[in-house]
Amino acid sequence: VYNATSNELVRTKTLTKNTVVQIDAHPFLQWYSKHYGIDLHKKKKGGKEEDTEEKKSFKVLGKQQARAAGQKIDPTLDDQFQTGRLLACIASRPGQSGRCDGYVLEGEELAFYKKKLEKKKKN
Repeated sequence: VYNATSNELVRTKTLTKNTVVQIDAHPFLQWYSKHYGIDLHKKKKGGKEEDTEEKKSFKVLGKQQARAAGQKIDPTLDDQFQTGRLLACIASRPGQSGRCDGYVLEGEELAFYKKKLEKKKKN
């Protein structure tokens, strides 16, 4: 989606270190709901919510409630979860196979790259 070095690398879809890419949010949604017991994908404002809860032990419920008490998610990151796409930055140098490691953008870094992408779309 974005590379600070050259737009040519974005056009040819070349993976390099510090390239910003879009990734699927579904695996992160599954982990978050399993770890905290909160489903981020459900719409908060309207519609009916289905209660298809799986059976959990009291010990697991206690752990999830303790974790959820201290968690707070950034609104811009929550918007990305609603769309199903997350912005991530590649932290390693990918080899021939195209496998790489990275991290999901959040906070000031996410705001910076969103502003850069909006500016790029206008041009």
